[in-house]
Amino acid sequence: MAKHGFDMIKRTLLLPGAVASGFLIATYWPGAPDALRAALAGKLPAALGQTSAGRSEPLPAAAVEPAQKPAEEPGLVHLTDGQITKAGIRTDAVRGGRLARHLTVPGSIVPSANNTARIAVKTTGIVADLRKGLGDRVAKGEIVAMLDSRDIADAKSEYLAARVSADLQKTLYERDQSLWDKRISSEQQYLRSQASYRDLKVKEDSARRKLTFLGLSAAEIDALPNQPEAQFERQQIRSPIAGRIVDRRVDLGAAVGRDNLETELYSVVDLSKVWVDLAVTPGDLPLVREGQAVTVWTQATDERGEGRIVFIGPVLDQATRAARVVAELPNSDERWRPGSFVTAEIAISDKPVRVLVPADAVLTIAGKPTAFVKVENGFEARPVGVGRQDDRSVEITSGLEPGDTIAVANTFVLKAELGKAAAED
Repeated sequence: MAKHGFDMIKRTLLLPGAVASGFLIATYWPGAPDALRAALAGKLPAALGQTSAGRSEPLPAAAVEPAQKPAEEPGLVHLTDGQITKAGIRTDAVRGGRLARHLTVPGSIVPSANNTARIAVKTTGIVADLRKGLGDRVAKGEIVAMLDSRDIADAKSEYLAARVSADLQKTLYERDQSLWDKRISSEQQYLRSQASYRDLKVKEDSARRKLTFLGLSAAEIDALPNQPEAQFERQQIRSPIAGRIVDRRVDLGAAVGRDNLETELYSVVDLSKVWVDLAVTPGDLPLVREGQAVTVWTQATDERGEGRIVFIGPVLDQATRAARVVAELPNSDERWRPGSFVTAEIAISDKPVRVLVPADAVLTIAGKPTAFVKVENGFEARPVGVGRQDDRSVEITSGLEPGDTIAVANTFVLKAELGKAAAED
C-alpha cells in the first residue's frame, strides 16, 4: 500500500511538469529537435495511460495521430459518366488508319466538257417549234425543236429520186445478167447495165450521206418513201445527250443557219458529273499527279464531295501564274452547281499506320505528349510516343494499343482537372 501511494504521488508530480515543459518548448523553442518532442510526448501518454491497477494500456491510434485522407492516384481524373457527358468529352476506340497529307487550294465548279453538248442546225431554215425551255430535262435522242428548211426538202427529194433510179436500174441489171447467163443477150448489154446500176447506186449512197450529215437518223431516212410531201421541209432536231437545258439561243420563228445567222438552238449539260477547276501554284505543282483523291467542300453549307484529278495543264496561266488542275466530281443529286466557289484538299501522300488518333486527342502535359485513356472511374493520363502526323491525325508509336478507348474531343477539360488535382496535392 505504501508503495502504491508513493507511485500516485510521483505520477501526480510528473504530470504537471511534463505538460508545462511541452508548452514552454512549443512556445519558445519551435525548432526543437523531433527527438526531444517525442520524448516528452511519450512521457505524457505513459503517465496518463496508467490504470488504477497500475497497468499501462495503449491509447487508440486516433488519439495519437490525426486521420489522414487517402492519397489520390497520380495521373487519374475521377469523372462520372454524367460529368463526362456534361463536359462534352467524346471518346473513341484506338485503331489503325492511313496517314495522309493534303494540299489546300481554291477552286470552282464547272460543267464537264465530256458531258456538254450544243444542239445546232446544219442548214438554213426557220424555227417552227421549240419543245424545251431552260432547266428542262431531255433524254438522248429526244426531239427538242422542229425546223422548216427548203434545203432539207431538196435533199430529201434528191435522195428519193436517186433511190428510185437505182432500184429501176438494179432490176434491169439483174434481167440482163440472167439473159447473159443463158447466152440470150450480148455481154456488152450486160456490162452496160452493170455500169449504170453501180453509177446510180453511188448517187443514192451520196444522197443518203447528205441527209445523215444534215441530222436525219437512219430510221427517218428509211421512212421517207412513206412521208407526205407536205412534211418534206420539216426537220426534227434531237438532243445528242441526256441532261438539262442550260441555254436557249433562239425564239420561235427565228431564221437560223449559215450566212452569219445563229446555228445553235440549245445548250445541254449532263450534271451527273462535274469538273472542279483548281488553281495550283508552280511550287506545289510537283506534288500533284493525275489520279490523286480530292475532297471538295463549301464553307457556306459545309457540304463535302470526293473526286479525283483527271487533268493537269502543261502551261501556266499568264495572269495568275498558276497551273490549271481539273478534278472530276460525282454529282448524281446535282447538289454541286456550276459557278460555285469551293475549297479543295488534294491528298499528296497516303500511308498506312498501326495506331492513329485524332490530333486533338494528344496534349502536352509536363513537357510530354499525353493521351487520356478511359478507365473504370474516369480517365488516366498516359504518356505516349508520337511519330508522323498529317493535318488531322497523329501516329502513336508507344503508350496505346488498338482497342484502347481514349478522349478525342474537349480533352482540355481533362487537362484542367488534372492540373487542379495536382495543385491541391
